[in-house]
Amino acid sequence: MARSRLLPPAFLAGLLALSPQPAAAETLLTRYVVRAAGLHVMDVEAQFELDGPRYRVRAHIRTTGLAGVFAHGDHVTSVEGEWRGGEPAPLRYRAEGVWRGGQRAVVLDWPSPGQPVLRRLEPPNEGEREPVPEALMRNTTDALSALARLSRTVARTGRCDGTAAVYDGRRRVDYTAASAGRQTLPAEGGFAGEALRCTVESRLLAGRRIDQDAEEARRPQIASVWLAPPLPGRDPIPVRVELPNRWFGTTRAVLVRVERLPSGQEVAQQRR
Repeated sequence: MARSRLLPPAFLAGLLALSPQPAAAETLLTRYVVRAAGLHVMDVEAQFELDGPRYRVRAHIRTTGLAGVFAHGDHVTSVEGEWRGGEPAPLRYRAEGVWRGGQRAVVLDWPSPGQPVLRRLEPPNEGEREPVPEALMRNTTDALSALARLSRTVARTGRCDGTAAVYDGRRRVDYTAASAGRQTLPAEGGFAGEALRCTVESRLLAGRRIDQDAEEARRPQIASVWLAPPLPGRDPIPVRVELPNRWFGTTRAVLVRVERLPSGQEVAQQRR
């Protein structure tokens, strides 16, 4: 299962961090259960602070069950930035933890909008991935900030159409989101009711793993994301995410819990 492509942590974190600006000054902590082939394979905690002139998103992904035994993962992805009009401008992106059986870390800074500077990369891409050309790094953002911008579009228009050029220190990916209508979801986890379905297509432009077939790497990944208010009077957030999986049919993440936290409170503090 070490090569099972359960989900790249940045990609999953980005999908689950698709949350619009809260109507009040508070932090939302959401918890998701991820299943593949009917098995519980991951837990995700996503924390959102998106009101005010600055924003912060933090997602903690942990493998569990058999997935945790054969492909242990415990990974935290976070971004801090500021809103410039309706556009998020990331300032620092950090991803750290264990993934694919080893310790991994990425730190990106944005001294100016759309111009990321790679401060830290462990392990280096050499020997693992093809390099990302410098030209493809320009005019990019991170996945969390890109989807935060898309979420504001959902809150404002009721639709989720948009594109984003994303660089995460290892890969350069284009994302395209499109509205796919509204559906009524049955009770599963912590939500039941009407939700907006969005399709999110990701295309890898650079940063392919050297042990991955080039044609397979170029093949787009299509995810479905359902968004709905998790609490009365709240703006929509993801309540379900589904991604076809080559080995397990469909990987599904389902919202199971939502909490309001005092502003600035860390996810880690809630587990003590």
